[in-house]
Amino acid sequence: MADSKASLSIDGNVIAELPIHKGSAGNDVIDIRTLGAAGYFTYDPGFMATASCESAITFIDGDKGILQHRGYAIDNLAKQADYLEVCYILLHGEAPNRTQYDEFKSIINNHTMVHEKLVHFFHGFLPDAHPMAMLCGVVGALSSFYHSDLDIHAPDQRMRSAHRLIAKMPTIAAMAYKYSIGQPFVYPRNDLNYAENFLHMMFSVPAEPYVVSPTVARAMDRIFTLHADHEQNASTSTVRLAGSSGANPYACIAAGVASLWGPAHGGANEACLTMLTEIGSLDRVDEYVAKAKDKSDPFRLMGFGHRVYKNFDPRATVMRDTCHEVLKELGIQDPLLDVAMALEKVALEDPYFIEKKLYPNVDFYSGIILKAIGIPTNMFTVIFAMSRNVGWIAHWDEMLGQPGQKIGRPRQKYTGEINRKFIPLSER
Repeated sequence: MADSKASLSIDGNVIAELPIHKGSAGNDVIDIRTLGAAGYFTYDPGFMATASCESAITFIDGDKGILQHRGYAIDNLAKQADYLEVCYILLHGEAPNRTQYDEFKSIINNHTMVHEKLVHFFHGFLPDAHPMAMLCGVVGALSSFYHSDLDIHAPDQRMRSAHRLIAKMPTIAAMAYKYSIGQPFVYPRNDLNYAENFLHMMFSVPAEPYVVSPTVARAMDRIFTLHADHEQNASTSTVRLAGSSGANPYACIAAGVASLWGPAHGGANEACLTMLTEIGSLDRVDEYVAKAKDKSDPFRLMGFGHRVYKNFDPRATVMRDTCHEVLKELGIQDPLLDVAMALEKVALEDPYFIEKKLYPNVDFYSGIILKAIGIPTNMFTVIFAMSRNVGWIAHWDEMLGQPGQKIGRPRQKYTGEINRKFIPLSER
């Protein structure tokens, strides 16, 4: 039932009455599905003003700096919940009680190992292959191990797929890293929490024990939480579009990984480190700040401001505190981290940056944390994919559970040739 209607008039003639629907928050939406019958399509490259679906998972108000998962504010989740609790919330819509949480955690723990045959997939990659290439290929291959449990119309099978993907993604990600550096794979440990287990698989070696720092583990968990979902971004939309065709969940998540791999989407924190490397030392910070202020200079400060958040990034405050906790505990002397902290000070105090709202965003701080922990930059997007994995799954599951779901089929404005006469090759 429409809340109201909009009339579309062309040359003074009303050609369509379009229903207007209200959500629980955010902009109203004009239902344009009947426009095709009137002979028109809308034109919206990049889908900047198009609601492609109906969802109850994540709400963003970029002007006010709001990010909520199932109605829970992101800063509360990051400070008071762990990543698995956030996973449960995204999948089930409500915060779990103790019994539900313990059961969910046990299920995830029991799925962390991968089939031994999957291990051999890695040996088909060159050692210098990008870890995202490995992640994309191996995640997609998971479907070949669960071919009898891929009925996407069965909610219980969809949820088992969700559990497997949440549990196995860190194992596969850590294996990609270990393979790239020539170290043996480290198997998961069910006595560790989600973040601790990932760090264990990344940095442990058979020759000596690895003790996970609680501060570092908490920082890793917050990175997972703060990247868990972000509404209808490119990779999430890719997963939904792939899923609309009836593709299996592992193929859909692999498609999300591939989309995230694009530098315009998942490479922001890696770009921050590249920028810091270019600046190089504290004595060059003022020079690069001046370049950033110069409109005629192509240089851009990466990790400052945000396309969606026009006021402030609600994830950045939590990440900033976590970043300083990690740097204090590890006591690392690294000129690039010194440059990062100097840039942060400028962005928070310089009137130019304050006026332009070029605040440090979540990618700025997460990149610093990952570097301090010892994670190489080519693994940054892999960790982003691990984190966003649950958001992709939640949207995929939500979409398949909605009545009247149809395969995605965007339209176009055609600008090519028309009605050309074809001349056979023998006559040309």
